[in-house]
Amino acid sequence: MVVIDAYRGGEDIGYVNGDFIEKDFNLIISEYINNRLRELGINVVMTRDNDISLNINDRLNIINNKNNTIAISNRLNYGNDSGVEIVYSLKNNNRLSNLIADSFIDKNIKVNKVNQRRDENDTSLDYDDLLKNSNLVDTIVIYYGYINNSNDLNNLRNNYELYGEAVVKAITNYMGIPYYYDNNYTYIVEKGDSLWSISRKFNMTVDELKKLNNLSSNLLRIGQVLRIKNSNDTYIVEKGDSLWSISRKFNMTVDELKKLNNLSSNLLRIGQVLRIKNSNDTYIVEKGDSLWSISRKFNMTVDELKRLNNLSSNLLNIGQVLKIRN
Repeated sequence: MVVIDAYRGGEDIGYVNGDFIEKDFNLIISEYINNRLRELGINVVMTRDNDISLNINDRLNIINNKNNTIAISNRLNYGNDSGVEIVYSLKNNNRLSNLIADSFIDKNIKVNKVNQRRDENDTSLDYDDLLKNSNLVDTIVIYYGYINNSNDLNNLRNNYELYGEAVVKAITNYMGIPYYYDNNYTYIVEKGDSLWSISRKFNMTVDELKKLNNLSSNLLRIGQVLRIKNSNDTYIVEKGDSLWSISRKFNMTVDELKKLNNLSSNLLRIGQVLRIKNSNDTYIVEKGDSLWSISRKFNMTVDELKRLNNLSSNLLNIGQVLKIRN
């Protein structure tokens, strides 16, 4: 069992830079890691899945369950530095920490340091109560960046999925569990494609596409898988879709959908990109979204969003269409 700790919460908001608040980021990236680990078949629990206050004992009661093997506490730093800092407990070795660091580096994310930190008053103990008092669990604190550093802040704001995926990959490697990354926001390069043509298809710039995929040149190969930035004006065809089901999802007619995409037949292929006539009254769920993050985006409460969409749980699916206005 893996425990994901979204540090802070409730009145304990942590560091703030404009509209970027530590407790919010900690929850968002924790939700991302939690959801991805579940996709990969790993038993996982979060110390908090909403904006509540938890003291150290609340967190430790969850972490110290006898079935738990790994605990990751997600946090942010503040100071005159940059990059990710990974801190592991004095009782643990550095294997998992190094795997996490390597995974960040593979994604071109700067790692500042991997270290242990000791209590100033008693150097035989960890500096942090969570590290100090987690029993036999392999416990790690990850500081994803410095909130007052503009480069770190920009990366965390725009690429938190990349950070989260690095942690997911390292955990699966450590646990010996098969890893895969497959979501609706990938595109498979076809004959005749170029970075320019693909970027136009997804309303991106070439630089955005290259940065998202860590590309240093403009060369592509047929069959190459690229990450793309999903747009609310496009829809990627999934297994079981038809023109009729897609048109109903977006309050269009089949003829409108065909005309908008210059389609001469009703045949679709999985992964095909369709332009849609999206309404300002709907929102398409993206990777990493939660009811909480979407409600904040549209100045709603979670209860309002659930009531508007007749939702009985907090679970969402990528590509799901939500009403955001009556």
